[in-house]
Amino acid sequence: MSYKDLNLTCRDCGKSFVFTAGEQEFYSQKGFLNNPVRCPDCRRARKESRSSSQSTLPHPGQNEHHG
Repeated sequence: MSYKDLNLTCRDCGKSFVFTAGEQEFYSQKGFLNNPVRCPDCRRARKESRSSSQSTLPHPGQNEHHG
């Protein structure tokens, strides 16, 4: 399958970004079926906010008291 660069619009910030042919091939190899809906900056920010919020949540059993 041949891929061509696609111009997409970010769902979060509205900026236009390019989904390159190489990125499309990578997504396809990973089994991803949908094009990205966020630009790289918004994807990075979302990933960072999700990972920082997860690190503040207690792990199961972390607050249990035994005794």
